[in-house]
Amino acid sequence: MSFIEEIADYRSVSIVGLAKNAGKTETLNYILKKVHDGGKRLAVTSIGIDGESQDQVTQTAKPEIEIYEGMIFVTSKKHYREKRLIAEVLDVDSQQTSLGRLVTARAITSGKVILSGPASTHGLRDYIEKMKRWQVDTTFIDGALSRLSLGSPAVTEAMVLATGAAVSRNIAELVKRTKYTYDLTQSEAVDPALAERLAGIETGVWGIDPQGEAHDLRIPSVLMLENHKEELFRYGHTIFVAGIVTDKLLQYLRVQKQAKEIVLIAKDFTRIFASPEVYYAFLKKGARIRVVWRNKLLGITINPTSPEGYRMNPEELKENLESALRIPVYNVRQCN
Repeated sequence: MSFIEEIADYRSVSIVGLAKNAGKTETLNYILKKVHDGGKRLAVTSIGIDGESQDQVTQTAKPEIEIYEGMIFVTSKKHYREKRLIAEVLDVDSQQTSLGRLVTARAITSGKVILSGPASTHGLRDYIEKMKRWQVDTTFIDGALSRLSLGSPAVTEAMVLATGAAVSRNIAELVKRTKYTYDLTQSEAVDPALAERLAGIETGVWGIDPQGEAHDLRIPSVLMLENHKEELFRYGHTIFVAGIVTDKLLQYLRVQKQAKEIVLIAKDFTRIFASPEVYYAFLKKGARIRVVWRNKLLGITINPTSPEGYRMNPEELKENLESALRIPVYNVRQCN
């Protein structure tokens, strides 16, 4: 089963690029083209601005976003006025953005549009929830530059990851960086009961006892771990970090004598800001990483051309990624 066939199973799907011009917008266009006539009610928006015909940083041509008849889309008032399709307005948000209020509309004809949606993940969550009002089956979220937080399970249920020559001109390095992100997305989730207890905790370092209860260790920051060595393992070897997971934290934990017994819990994979070398060294010690929220990675797409015009061999790139990841990789330019 291709990732296109799986999409209908999810209420919200994000399309995330590993770097700018990694093929994210082209991936979104491919998905919308494939799913728009499947009888489902679809909506699409973005975080930040997307859909311009020319990249504002590199000044290179970009694929515009194609909206199909019947689709609902959310964009700013400014870009709604510039749309190249006929649409009916369903809602105008009362809150102002830098580009005007956000307009929710339904396309009456197919055409092109620039998407400039909510600027925060909190705003995106609200709009995904709001789509129930119009019986939307799946909402697509188009990401902005390197915003992997968009792929957080706190925002969308599933994601598609776009990678390519814009990430690195070296295939080996590109594969390495893509595999690292893939491995992060595969982190196992804690059991639902523990996840429910941890979901509302926003700050601090917590100890998890054998019964699955969370205890505030009163460690305000992971930068202060060395001053709280005795408290850290007071309730056992399972630690929950509500903020970000850094190199320093993993380095500190992996040199502990009980490293192979340590289970480190993060909110989700986007909270892990460690380098690949430190991350894998931590796991090599026998320690484990778990997450409170995990979403489904539906597929990985490739763009073999960089903004500067450098082009990789698409078949070689696809073959190397599939060999490393052991999952299908899609070149949307060559997919039917």
